[in-house]
Amino acid sequence: MKEEISIVFHGRGGQGAVKASQILAYAASLDGKYVQAFPNFGIERQGAPLESYCRISDKNIFARNEIDSPDYAIVLDETLLNIKKIEAKEIIINSENKKFTKTFDATKIALEFLGKNIVNTSMLAAFCHYTELVSKENLLLALKEFFSGKILEKNIEIINQTFKKLEKN
Repeated sequence: MKEEISIVFHGRGGQGAVKASQILAYAASLDGKYVQAFPNFGIERQGAPLESYCRISDKNIFARNEIDSPDYAIVLDETLLNIKKIEAKEIIINSENKKFTKTFDATKIALEFLGKNIVNTSMLAAFCHYTELVSKENLLLALKEFFSGKILEKNIEIINQTFKKLEKN
């Protein structure tokens, strides 16, 4: 791993982008990494575009600014590509459209298990699968710090199903 990895989550209010950056940071901390996670959004309302940031490093993180040139972008809503130019060294998109390099249809899994388009944990699993920056085991452990009961069980199943589908491809 390079000294510091930067990740920007692009989502809409209610999709779990902020929670995703927090879960990812916690999962990376279980590996002994230094982490940072924080959101950036305007008026809080469901459906409004927002960004959430995560930094993972082998050393202390002193930066407190937004991430302008991320290593990774995780796009929770494909329609955001129509309203904003999203740049990163690698982009992972919630989409069934294969014209993009790295995609995963997280919406399908979210609707199946949650009945709502909350795609954060499925996209986290896709990110971990594609990058191997955080292990599936640590991702599952991190979930237990953020969810409990039936929601935890559903999110564990979402992560397991995401990894299973991606391993088949």
